[in-house]
Amino acid sequence: MDSFEGLKDLVHTKLRETLLVVASNREPYIHLYGEEGITEIRPPSGLVTALDPVMRAVGGVWVASNWDLQVEEERVQIPIANPSYTLRRIHLSKAQQDGFYYGFSNEMLWPLCHIVHIRPSFRRADWERYVEVNRLFAEAILEEIEDQNALVWVQDFHLALVPRLLKEARPDLLVGHFWHIPWPNPEAFRICPWKRELLEGLLAADLLGFHIRYHCDNFLKTVGMELEARVIDEVSAVQYQNHTTSVKPFPISIDYQGIKRDLQGPEVKDELGKIQKLFRKRREFLAVGVDRVDYTKGILERIQAIDRFLEKYHEYQGRFVYLGIGSPSRVHLHEYKRLWSDVLDLIETVNWRYRAEQYRPILFRDEHVSYPRILAYYMSADLALVSALHDGMNLVAKEFIVSQPEEDPGILILSQFTGVARELHEAILVNPYDTEVFADTIKTVLEMPKEERERRNRWLQEWIREHDIYWWASSFLNEMVSLKRG
Repeated sequence: MDSFEGLKDLVHTKLRETLLVVASNREPYIHLYGEEGITEIRPPSGLVTALDPVMRAVGGVWVASNWDLQVEEERVQIPIANPSYTLRRIHLSKAQQDGFYYGFSNEMLWPLCHIVHIRPSFRRADWERYVEVNRLFAEAILEEIEDQNALVWVQDFHLALVPRLLKEARPDLLVGHFWHIPWPNPEAFRICPWKRELLEGLLAADLLGFHIRYHCDNFLKTVGMELEARVIDEVSAVQYQNHTTSVKPFPISIDYQGIKRDLQGPEVKDELGKIQKLFRKRREFLAVGVDRVDYTKGILERIQAIDRFLEKYHEYQGRFVYLGIGSPSRVHLHEYKRLWSDVLDLIETVNWRYRAEQYRPILFRDEHVSYPRILAYYMSADLALVSALHDGMNLVAKEFIVSQPEEDPGILILSQFTGVARELHEAILVNPYDTEVFADTIKTVLEMPKEERERRNRWLQEWIREHDIYWWASSFLNEMVSLKRG
């Protein structure tokens, strides 16, 4: 039985009489309303990839916020072509979006949890909006459940208070929470004015998941420092206010078989032909990077390393091209606006320094790039550069590996500060702050023997095949079921 069938079987057999409820900030399907009717889009999301097929197979409710003020429907059956489960929308006003999402979630929690030396913004008005929206989520979940048995799986840092709000109303509910970003060390987290409320919200969950053991350990140390709680290191659990929370690592992954099918599809093959025709005339070596333009992703450090690589190893000038794909993100926020400007300025400087007739070493695509084209870029690349300064996991690294052929594959250069670096031992790890070593590593990878690249690729592909997105979801839900039985 493959991992997807195993996941469906788990839900059918062990959760047969239990309503499955997923709660996340964003919707699994986006509906665009036009004169010709409704266009339904499934956003590119590992979470949606994992849980949408399960929800379609067994039914249930997905609770998510909706930001389109033109959308009036609160409950809708999705997907449109084959309605299988309920999407419960929570309509957020612009003030709620600004305070809950842009303010507290992205200007406070995001920089607090990512150690990249960006000061969090602590505004009480944002905190009040965060509490308000978390309460709306809890109320919507409880309305959908009514008096049924239910397993509620809350997703990410936007909804840290939801477990406690649910348990206060329904102590019998089985509640899990998965925190998708890093959990910082206790000294970093303790500056938060609302640290106690956040910790108490999470500790109402029966199971709290992180990507890696290191983040679990940071959380347990934080609890031990900030609360009068019993931390049981031997079983990775916390006892607080007569409740036990299990804290475990579950490294998220990708749909291995799904990507392999996509790689053989006509859209990817068509894009591959276009890319190979374009770059055959422009380069001998192609590196790629795919990121949301965010200060945690190490984009400036990556470009600085490329600059040093071309300066130090001038024989690669005119032969090496880096293709960056990164849409601007949250550009109305000060730190993001400044980063976007700095990235463009640095690219212009590097391209000017090494320019030649019809040659620029850095190409940057800041528009939407289709997923088939991204896969085609992965397939065409000699190496991928993932240089995040701090990242909970990083699925681009796994997508690149799965896109590589068995013969003559490209190689991944991966930041040691990503969660995925704890799994992918045959990737080439770097400290993105060490420009000199980063530059040397690019040269090392470009000159790596074919046999070594193929050996590394085989190990990495097999690891991801065995630990795919459905394995992740099954692991979490199995742990939840074991808690239910206990």
